[in-house]
Amino acid sequence: MTRLLRSRLVPAAPLLVLALGVLTGFASAQEAAAAADAHAHPQGDSLITLFIQGGWVMYPLLICSVAMVWLTVDTWGRTGVKKLAPPAHVAQMQDLFRSGDYVGAYQFAKNNNSSFCDVSRVCLSFAGDGEEAVETAMFAEINKVNASIQTRINYLSVIGVCTPMIGLIGTVAGMKGAFAELGKSGASDVGALSGHIGEVLVATATGLVIAVPAFLVFYFLRNRLQGGMGGLQECLQALFRKMPYEHLKGAHVGEEEFYAAVPNWVAGGEAAPAAVAA
Repeated sequence: MTRLLRSRLVPAAPLLVLALGVLTGFASAQEAAAAADAHAHPQGDSLITLFIQGGWVMYPLLICSVAMVWLTVDTWGRTGVKKLAPPAHVAQMQDLFRSGDYVGAYQFAKNNNSSFCDVSRVCLSFAGDGEEAVETAMFAEINKVNASIQTRINYLSVIGVCTPMIGLIGTVAGMKGAFAELGKSGASDVGALSGHIGEVLVATATGLVIAVPAFLVFYFLRNRLQGGMGGLQECLQALFRKMPYEHLKGAHVGEEEFYAAVPNWVAGGEAAPAAVAA
C-alpha cells in the first residue's frame, strides 16, 4: 500500500512544483504591476487637490497667474528694438527720405503699424513748422509710446504686490477655521484641523510663487523697454537729422486738419473786439 501511494505521489510532485511556480510568478507580476503604478502615480497631493485645499482665495490667485503669463508674453513682444523699429520699415523710410518723397513717406508710415512709423508720421506732419516743432513732436510721441508699454509692465508689479496679500487673506481665513475647529472639538479631530492648516500653507505658498516671478519679469521687461526706446530714438534722430526744413517751411505734408485760422475780424476788416471785463 505504501509503495502504491509513493508510486502515485512521485509523478504528482512535478505538477505541484509547477503549480507553485505559476502562483509565485503571478504574485510577482502583481507586485511588479503595483510598483509600476506607484512609480507612475506617486503618492502626494495633485495640483487639483492643492487647489481645492487652498480655499476660495485660489480663484483670484489663478486669475492673477493667468494675467501674469499673458502680460509677460504680450510685453515681451512689444519691448524689443526690432518690434519698436522694424528694420524693413526703417529701410523703406530711409529710401523715401533719400529721394525726397516726404508725402510718400507719410503715406507709408500711415499704412504700416509700428511705433517707428507712428512717430515718423507725426513728425512729418510738423515738418512745415520747423526743426523745433518736429523735435518737440518726436519726443512727445516717444514718451507716449513709452508710457503705453510701461503701463502694461506696471501691472506685473501690481500682481507681484497683490498676490502675497491675497495669499495672506487665505492664511487668515485658514487660521480662523483652524482655531474654530480646535475650540469645537479640541485636538481629537486631527483630520479637520490639518485641513485648515493645509489651507493656510497652500494659500501663502501660492501667493509667493506668483509674486516672485512677477517681480523678476517686471524688472527685466522694464530694462528691456528702456533699451528698445533708446534704439527707437536713435533711428528717428538719424532719419530726421538732415531734414531740409528751409525747403519745407509752410508745407503741409500730412493729412491732419488745421482748425486755427485768421481771426474773422481781420478777414472782414473789422476792429478787434475789446476785452470783456470780469
